[in-house]
Amino acid sequence: MSKEDMVKEAVEEAKAKAAEAEKNEADQKEPEEKADAAEDETAQTETDSTDEDSAGNDAGENESEADEDSEEESSKTEKKKFFSKKNKKDKKDEKIEELTDRLTRQMAEFDNFRKRTEKEKSQMYEIGAKDIIEKILPVVDNFERGLASMSEEERTTPFAEGMEKIYKQFMTTLEGIGVKPIEAVGQEFNPDFHNAVMHVEDEEFGENIIAEEFQKGYMYRDSVVRHSMVKVAN
Repeated sequence: MSKEDMVKEAVEEAKAKAAEAEKNEADQKEPEEKADAAEDETAQTETDSTDEDSAGNDAGENESEADEDSEEESSKTEKKKFFSKKNKKDKKDEKIEELTDRLTRQMAEFDNFRKRTEKEKSQMYEIGAKDIIEKILPVVDNFERGLASMSEEERTTPFAEGMEKIYKQFMTTLEGIGVKPIEAVGQEFNPDFHNAVMHVEDEEFGENIIAEEFQKGYMYRDSVVRHSMVKVAN
């Protein structure tokens, strides 16, 4: 082998060793770089997750606040609706109240009309009854005059007894319908019941006392049909 070949071989061997050394060094650096890259990636992942959690918490808080605001607004809206419904009546309720008020008024008017009608009927009946009784009273007067004009002997006759029975039955019937005579002789004069047609000075009677009755007066229930014609002592 020549000297030049030996030099070349030595150079090539040196180059091979240098290449092998570089390769070994590269192989040793690669795991470290991978480890560093893995650590950096893990740190970045943790940072991202922390940011996401923070963002999620912020979003949750914002969402809960939004929900609370929404609930508060809905509560206010419901209260407004409730009070507006309470203050503002429905047309149907207003119509019911109007008809109820109208019915109440009509019932009150009808009750007043019924009472007024009954009172008018009662007054008309009383006026009609008084008018008839007033026309019958002269017949009663004639019965009394006829019986008073009889002597004691005539009173025992069947005719007189029959007349007296008819008179008593007549008076009983009038009393049954509310007709009664007004007391006069011995009573104090009262212009509401008595009609004074004569005055007399008589010591046997007190002042303003009725001494004699000329025509009997009658009442129907609580009203005077005919006043008594009397003589009053002064």
